[in-house]
Amino acid sequence: MLSQEVSLQQTREKALTKTVGLISDTHIPARAREIPTKVFQVFEKVDYIVHAGDLVDLSVIDKLEQLAPVLAVYGNMDGPEIRGKLPKTNSVKLFDWKIGVMHDPGTLFGMGKMREIAKQNGFDVLVYGHTHHPNIKWESNVLFINPGSPTNPLPPFIAKPTVALLRVTKEKIFPEIVQV
Repeated sequence: MLSQEVSLQQTREKALTKTVGLISDTHIPARAREIPTKVFQVFEKVDYIVHAGDLVDLSVIDKLEQLAPVLAVYGNMDGPEIRGKLPKTNSVKLFDWKIGVMHDPGTLFGMGKMREIAKQNGFDVLVYGHTHHPNIKWESNVLFINPGSPTNPLPPFIAKPTVALLRVTKEKIFPEIVQV
């Protein structure tokens, strides 16, 4: 009887927490032949996947969709085919949190443009890519997160390949950068 109660409690907790896998700058097949196997292990139990652009080939979405529904945007290295199928900015709502994604929200010019994009769109979270460098920054209750790149981390020889996870509850968001 106790194991049934524990199992029921775990089911309730799972329903109250959603996990989102974050990935960006895969550059398949330009800079890597395929998504590293470790990414699939990290994302194995996620509820959703958000790709912040620079897929280079749409097959990246097909591969990731074997794990969970994918929300994606195009990046500066994505050609006309991808730009024709994916938007520049996208978002998903989990509980009452609005999670937005954009490849390059002006990161190289500081936080000003990023703050403006988050505010204009009502984002509680802004997922972005472009720099290939993982970053988590909270500012005025808004989370800005870059998962880095699982295939082409920058700077080379120093940075490690990464993705990120968001654990989302009704009350809070827990971000984590994961080395792959």
